[in-house]
Amino acid sequence: MIVGYAALERQVASLHREFRSLRQGEEAAAAPRRSAVVLAAELGVSLDPWQRGTLETDRDALLLVTRQGGKGMVASLLALEALEDPGSTTVIIAKADRQAKRLLRRVKRLYRSLPDALPTVVDSTYALELTNGAEILALPGSEETVRGVEAVDLLICDEAALIPNELFAAVYPMLATTSGRCVAMTTPRGKRGWFYGEWSGGSDTWHRASITALDIPRIKPDWLQRTRLRLGDWVFRQEFLCEFLDTDDQIFATDLIEGSLTRDVAPLFPIHGMGVTA
Repeated sequence: MIVGYAALERQVASLHREFRSLRQGEEAAAAPRRSAVVLAAELGVSLDPWQRGTLETDRDALLLVTRQGGKGMVASLLALEALEDPGSTTVIIAKADRQAKRLLRRVKRLYRSLPDALPTVVDSTYALELTNGAEILALPGSEETVRGVEAVDLLICDEAALIPNELFAAVYPMLATTSGRCVAMTTPRGKRGWFYGEWSGGSDTWHRASITALDIPRIKPDWLQRTRLRLGDWVFRQEFLCEFLDTDDQIFATDLIEGSLTRDVAPLFPIHGMGVTA
């Protein structure tokens, strides 16, 4: 009898998947997909020019944006746009588990504000899945725990300058079979890491936007002046002026180190495993 129940459950699950597939096809044919800009208008969100430019391009994006500059809204609107595509998968990644979950909660709040929001199949701390099969996943920030997700259409990297190189290398290949889009947003965290490398010397296939607090009318000059005095110049220049600065515990400046490197001088001692022999 137990075996019979198990077989019945598998049949029911199979029928459920087939039903959802048919429903996704009907919904995709019936409902026109709205862009992120259209969704912003429906939600009453006023977009800054840099936000609109990022939403309107389909290129991978590096967003170097001040604190409170609106980068979270851009990511949320792109996630809502992805939910318009039946069966799509969006992944939110951050170094801190809490950060990824927080962005997912923001997307959920916006989604529930839409008058024609579809019912949800899954609504948990780490996931949102709709009846059209579109889903958003907030993944823990560890290389060991993110592997296994595939066919991702949109990859959102929150506080990207804090995401370790090995974690980014583990998540970016998720876009391979869909030619999906990667959107990385952050304030600077020193002259190191994959984000700094892509921003300063990466290819021109990235859409880049650099927005400082001075570019945001909502942030008042007198508040910035007080904040600079209270946080100190080093923190302020990175968090609000979006400058890549050396870390405060670094003995030699990055510019001096890079300027001292040359291929014209042979090492004093052999370096095994790096093509230099005795």
